[in-house]
Amino acid sequence: MKYDFDQPVNRRGTNCVKWDEHEGVIPLWVADMDFRVAPAIQKAVEQRAAQGIYGYTLVPEAYYQSVISWFHRRHNWDIRRADMLYTTGVVPAISCVIKALTLPGEKVLMLTPVYNCFFSSIRNNGCEVLESELEVRGTRCEVRGARREARGARYEVNWQDFEEKCADEKTSVFLLCNPHNPVGRVWTRPELQQLSDICRRHGVTIISDEIHGELIMPGQTFVPMGTVTADAIVCNSPSKSFNTAGLQMANIICRAPALRRRIARAININEVCDVNPFAPPSVMAAYDESEEWLDQLCLYIYHNYKALVAFMADRLPQFSVTPLEGTYLAWVDISTLGLSSDALTEQLLQRGHVQVSSGTLYGAAGEGFIRINLACPRAQLMEGLERINNSIKNK
Repeated sequence: MKYDFDQPVNRRGTNCVKWDEHEGVIPLWVADMDFRVAPAIQKAVEQRAAQGIYGYTLVPEAYYQSVISWFHRRHNWDIRRADMLYTTGVVPAISCVIKALTLPGEKVLMLTPVYNCFFSSIRNNGCEVLESELEVRGTRCEVRGARREARGARYEVNWQDFEEKCADEKTSVFLLCNPHNPVGRVWTRPELQQLSDICRRHGVTIISDEIHGELIMPGQTFVPMGTVTADAIVCNSPSKSFNTAGLQMANIICRAPALRRRIARAININEVCDVNPFAPPSVMAAYDESEEWLDQLCLYIYHNYKALVAFMADRLPQFSVTPLEGTYLAWVDISTLGLSSDALTEQLLQRGHVQVSSGTLYGAAGEGFIRINLACPRAQLMEGLERINNSIKNK
């Protein structure tokens, strides 16, 4: 079946975070797709809604089997039923795991720039943020004849710095973003193995946020951290890849019984142990019936990315587009403009009526960058890019 991702969906007036904050603005910021969910998911929600009673909900065994089957056939990862816990979202999951594994004042290490909610999850649990900045390697966006290719900086781990910070006696946890938001890296198995080996040497526990794990561009392979080491605690959800964030459900995979018991206790302490009645059937419909939809979605996003690269090469060659390996989020270097990320973001919003994310949301290492959401109909993306171009040219 062919799915139509070009079809616009009017989300204004629905109390939509993305669309209803600013009137007349093209929103290319928050990680929320402007595509209707796969038909099987919509059908599952409608069938559950038809009952007319939306009380407290049990999670059936069929739910666990859907998750287990998906990761077995899609990623060759054999998850054990006993190792699974559920909660309302990946951010609550991360916060619960940090609460379970740390004492106030301990350090949680991250590779930055990184997803902004990592910072609050760490600090809200009384821990200290410890950053190992990713190294930037590569050249700028180039035009090669008729071919336009992303030649933006590729991010890699600074291995010496990472190990030194793991060796800090106060570092107890490494919080990994796999694939990495906002820089779009899909970490390779050798990279993940090296991260794991360093953490093991220094007694640091890995929490891996894998919410973008299904949003992979052609030629790339997502490697779940759970296939690299049984010691990692993995947090995942279909919410980003199937556009179901509002239905609120995520999983925590932990092989160690003692840690899993502590995490389960933290889930209850944080009061994120109940899911809504639409969540389990939507996850089962995603994993059991919507794989073809996802494959077509990833290809559509890849072509949106290529369209953005071509636009930047033609109209805004002073910008550098980081090669996109995974997620639907383009990471764009705007440093040659001489404006801060915050200043440009505000200019684009006020003058260009287009909203992007400032790189500084993701830590100091994000200065000089903006993040652009590619998960929308191509016509909407191109209108947003035209507004960016006009705002820059007419400043």
